[in-house]
Amino acid sequence: MSNNKRIDQPTGTETVGHEWDGIEELNTPLPRWWLWTFYATIIFSIGYCIVFPFWPTANGAPGGTSGWSSRDELQKTLDARAEELQPVHTALATTAIGKLEAQPELMQQAIAGGAAAFKVHCVQCHGSGASGSKGYPNLNDDDWLWGGDLATIEKTIIDGIRQPNHPETRFSQMPAFGRDGILSAAQIEDVTSFVRHIAGQEGASAASQRGQALYEANCAVCHGPAGKGDRTQGAPNLTDAIWLYGGDRETIKHTITNSRYGVMPAWGERLDKATIRMLAAYVHSLGGGEAAPTPQPVEAADANGGDNVGG
Repeated sequence: MSNNKRIDQPTGTETVGHEWDGIEELNTPLPRWWLWTFYATIIFSIGYCIVFPFWPTANGAPGGTSGWSSRDELQKTLDARAEELQPVHTALATTAIGKLEAQPELMQQAIAGGAAAFKVHCVQCHGSGASGSKGYPNLNDDDWLWGGDLATIEKTIIDGIRQPNHPETRFSQMPAFGRDGILSAAQIEDVTSFVRHIAGQEGASAASQRGQALYEANCAVCHGPAGKGDRTQGAPNLTDAIWLYGGDRETIKHTITNSRYGVMPAWGERLDKATIRMLAAYVHSLGGGEAAPTPQPVEAADANGGDNVGG
């Protein structure tokens, strides 16, 4: 190839010996300023690798002569922010959940902190807008399985749903009526018709009438005679238009046949008290939060010595 090199007459520059279809490449020297800049970057990179950590290893990157670390820098920032927020965390941890709404400023701080904590711990299931998805509740509406006041929401977050080896967890269990042979396929069809009827999705029919008798015998003990649900058992209201898994016929049949067993972590084992209180305040603020239930008066003992709870 070197034998093909020649001096290009118009420019006076030697060619590199390449030729393609009559086109040749000139061996034009790099500009001096570019070369010096390139050499300077090499020298700078060597110096940088000596002063700062540069090469990852199994035990972390070497510290460099400066001792600087991006992890240390981040930790300093986090520690400074935690110190700044400590008074708020202390106030939240020591304020009874029932008295939080009486302190508007602290409540707003709790909601703001809860919004941030929600993005870290809850969006994976409930979604970034807390609207949920199939099998994961929408936290924006006013439909609650266990209750929507601040204290009840906080307890649900602390104890979770159906957590094994956690005695205080929220727990409910619907029988698998088809899988366990409690009802036949035809009976499940009838119960489905009745459930869809009381939910306003189907008109009355012979199937729904047969399903009503089956419902009263098998389902009313949890969902109530009218299908309004029971929060003490975590049994959903079957008469509204809100469905956790879906209200179409096939989905309801699947639920009756196989039951459901959704779970939620017991965050009391993972998060501090203030963060849980922030999450409760944030969820309560989304639109479906309820007022704390009014304590029921206790009536005087009856003639037989028993106590009756007034209602």
